[in-house]
Amino acid sequence: MPFVKRSADGKIIAAYTVAETPGMELIDSADPQLIDFMYDGDQEAATKKDMLESDLGLARVLEDLIDLLIEKGTFRFTDLPQAAQQKLLSRRGLRKEFAYVDTLFSVEDEGFSSDYDNKDGYL
Repeated sequence: MPFVKRSADGKIIAAYTVAETPGMELIDSADPQLIDFMYDGDQEAATKKDMLESDLGLARVLEDLIDLLIEKGTFRFTDLPQAAQQKLLSRRGLRKEFAYVDTLFSVEDEGFSSDYDNKDGYL
């Protein structure tokens, strides 16, 4: 994950792979402010970014449409070309992994307390 340096008004003014100076902020590489900073002033790159985001959104729509058509019996998964089957299975697996990771690190876990009150030193 990258480290960023911010201006007095909170805008990202530099990004680093390592903390160059104390007080740099570690942020997620998918942070919208970081992405905006990286594409700032490069209209062609910004257009490509918008197109990529649109393609990713459309891919998800198509996955959902395929699932719906299979569920309704319009066609079978095996009717798809082998390459398409492999891509869909791969993406489903990735989505399941990401969903699982999200549940592991969910802030909304019930019973989770950030207070350390165990005197024996065990979690």
